[in-house]
Amino acid sequence: MAATRSQMRSSNLPQSYAPSALKTLETEIQGLQSLKAILETPSFRSALDRAIIAMARTEGRIIVSGMGKSGHVGRKIAATLRSTGTPALFLHPGEASHGDLGLISDKDVVFAITWSGETSELTDIYDYCNRFGVTLIVATAWPESTAAQAADICLNLPLVREACPNDLAPTTSTTLQIVLGDVLAVALIEARGFSPSDFRVFHPGGNLGAKLVIVDQIMGTDAAIPKVGRTATLSMATIEMSRKRYGATAVVDDGDKLVGVFTDGDLRRCIAVHDLGDAIELHMSPNPVSVPPGTLCSEALRIMNENAVSVLFVEDKGKVVGVVHMHDVVRTGIV
Repeated sequence: MAATRSQMRSSNLPQSYAPSALKTLETEIQGLQSLKAILETPSFRSALDRAIIAMARTEGRIIVSGMGKSGHVGRKIAATLRSTGTPALFLHPGEASHGDLGLISDKDVVFAITWSGETSELTDIYDYCNRFGVTLIVATAWPESTAAQAADICLNLPLVREACPNDLAPTTSTTLQIVLGDVLAVALIEARGFSPSDFRVFHPGGNLGAKLVIVDQIMGTDAAIPKVGRTATLSMATIEMSRKRYGATAVVDDGDKLVGVFTDGDLRRCIAVHDLGDAIELHMSPNPVSVPPGTLCSEALRIMNENAVSVLFVEDKGKVVGVVHMHDVVRTGIV
């Protein structure tokens, strides 16, 4: 007779589950080591290269499908692909068999995930791909399975022991599937030249969005930029700096190129012992650090901290086009 839930509970529970946790980690690490080993074989590398090239070249989308735990992994893979610039969606096998096969176009690539290779719910998807010439990529641990035989490209995963003590519940196997999805997504990032600014387009919200804000979005421009020519006097620079809110002014040449910076700290150090009619070149800090407009605010903050400055001027094609204060960067929410 099957044990009831209450019978499965025991009053003699162990005092620590750390040994169990470590055993689980060790089992899954061994699985990942097996995946790494198989990735180093010529046959798997060839299949992986062909899969990535097919995904990178497709004019459509990556249609990811899987059943059960593989389906949950498939949803995660599709989400990762979308967030990194590769159009992708998850297609449930059951829904596919009841009308949603129409989601697949002949320009798409289908990526089916099935550990056993004998997931019956995926059969209609295989048949559809073969009938209409849709590229089918399959990830399975059984190279002689139905799924593997139906595939245009088969990614043969290593057979590994599940972390489950009964070697039944998908644990190590789903870890390998997730990692394989990450392998594909990262390779496609590189293949497509997907940049941090591209990433920002898909992640405008939350802390991640804040980390991807660029200087161009928050800098002061045009009349807001405090700047004087290199022939200006100390008095003129002080007035310009006082009119603007940055506590500093750029010193530029005739081509609007940044040649120096004069700050309120510089003013305090020189005002008592120098003439306000002095040339600003005598008191400015020459060769100041600047950044281009596309700089991430997180990088701008790092530069400010490393150079002990609170203001950065922004240069584009040799001309001053903006100014950003540390307070502006902090307000983006990156810290």
